[in-house]
Amino acid sequence: MLIQFVTGIDEAGRGAVLGPLVVAGVTIEKNSEKKLKALGVKDSKELTPKKREELFQYIESTAKDTFVLKVAPCRIDTYRKNGVNLDKIEAMKMAEIIDFSSNSIIYVDSLTHNPGKFKALIKSFVKNKNAEMVVENYMDESVIAVSAASIVAKVHRDREIEELKRQVGFDFGVGYPHDALTIQFIEKLIQDSKGKELPDFVRKSWVTTEMLQERSWQKKLKEFVFGGNKTEMDEIEY
Repeated sequence: MLIQFVTGIDEAGRGAVLGPLVVAGVTIEKNSEKKLKALGVKDSKELTPKKREELFQYIESTAKDTFVLKVAPCRIDTYRKNGVNLDKIEAMKMAEIIDFSSNSIIYVDSLTHNPGKFKALIKSFVKNKNAEMVVENYMDESVIAVSAASIVAKVHRDREIEELKRQVGFDFGVGYPHDALTIQFIEKLIQDSKGKELPDFVRKSWVTTEMLQERSWQKKLKEFVFGGNKTEMDEIEY
């Protein structure tokens, strides 16, 4: 059977501690792959924000279908509390996109080092058992439809993050644990919360968040025990 359409699926925000996980799917005509490549469509991580926005507009206007699913941090925390890990969350959302797609072969960028296992996980949630899937690592670098999906996912997440910065009035960077601005912002939130629950845009179940909360608690405990005596406090590591 001649393949007329291909669907690529990718995500943005998997490891972030702030903001949503975004899973996107893009269905394009097979014969449009060369043109998209010529325009510069490739893995979103290799593009500047300005270039992603430009390509995003073109992808949105020319793709047969685009699908965007966002999972809020509070929802991720609830899933994890109920024993649904991040791999399963993403597999569930990718399965939803696959079920929306039709008459196309589906390429998925594997989010684990075991593509076969991840493919089986996705298939366990897919209703359309006849869907033809190819699941491999680094497909956002080798399959144009997946590259397009990575751009769509990244642009949607970036917009969410910029809106969140506007709402909180603080530039917290990219929202990932490796970003010093992000850590600084979470530390500020913990201090301002005074023991109350953190805002819903923070992934509270993340190790980063839990470690920062623990460190804040230990610091307050030492201040209480030593009455703010810096010399004695500094002798205890945390």
